Amino acid sequence: MTGTVDAARAVTMAKCLVWDLDDTLWDGTLSSGDDVVLKPGVRELIAELDSRGILLSVASKNNHDDAMAKLVEFGVAEYFLYPQINWNSKSSSIAEIQRRLNIGMDTIMFVDDRAFERDEVVFAHPRVETVDAADYLGLAALPRLSPAVVTEDARRRRHMYLEDQRRTESELAHDGPRAEFLATLGMVFAISRAGDGDLPRLEELTKRTNQLNSTGITYSHEQLERLAHDPGHDLWVCELTDRYGSYGKIGMALVCREPGSWTIKLLLMSCRTVSMGVGTVLLSFLIKRAAENGVRLFADFRRTDRNRQMLLTYQLANFHVVSSDGDDLRYENDLSVRQDYPDYIEVEIGD
Repeated sequence: MTGTVDAARAVTMAKCLVWDLDDTLWDGTLSSGDDVVLKPGVRELIAELDSRGILLSVASKNNHDDAMAKLVEFGVAEYFLYPQINWNSKSSSIAEIQRRLNIGMDTIMFVDDRAFERDEVVFAHPRVETVDAADYLGLAALPRLSPAVVTEDARRRRHMYLEDQRRTESELAHDGPRAEFLATLGMVFAISRAGDGDLPRLEELTKRTNQLNSTGITYSHEQLERLAHDPGHDLWVCELTDRYGSYGKIGMALVCREPGSWTIKLLLMSCRTVSMGVGTVLLSFLIKRAAENGVRLFADFRRTDRNRQMLLTYQLANFHVVSSDGDDLRYENDLSVRQDYPDYIEVEIGD
């Protein structure tokens, strides 16, 4: 396998920074009647992290309406996704944020001024990193919040989640089968060979995508560039759009082509798109393409603590183990079953 094994993920990039409010985001305690004001530099810090593609949320013990009114007054409410403002434990609020964002608990960081609250969160969620609010001005310099490259998809990440919220609201209002609702979205799944402009996003995907990732192996921009121009490899990228907007570049596949056989070295899809029923489209495309070219189709798979969902995707697509070495598996598809694309998705193929 090529690429870089990152099984330990010693420095897992954070995807969401969750803020307490009282004496953390602002000075003072709102429920005590204090005239609260944003801490110095907080507005600029929030905007900077948002521009890097770091999602932001709130876990605060407060009256919801009063606290939201203050966030609106301060001009920062729009930055926070799924804010949990209630009298529940901070750990339960973080669990709800994690559920709604559909990200790993180890990609969440939590800022609070009280040691008790930070300890309560870590007790319930040991993989969440906590930060003392006294150190908030240093957040922008933390490696976990400082991606090496900020892609266009990253800059739009919050807006894409807001589009997801509108889709969810529309679905809840829809009276009928889910497939019928999905058909109303006008989804277009575009698959094309990766160009040089796609490589920063593909590098980001290998580092950020864990659940629907066939190996957990990361690739640098330089490695992807070599593979994209190597006649012995195909590097595919896919983008999903619908009437609400673009989900961005949400998946990729790396295929090694040898005489008589192809091997899928890496297949991954963003977890945000699982609920839209598109998780198997890219794999179905590869199966159809291999059959059309009369070659055997293999796939490398490496078990991680996060990618069981991708393992099931391979198995349901009629891949069978032909060899194994510990957590490394080699699958083959006999190409006897070629799953059609879902009726509610238009698939566009570009070479």
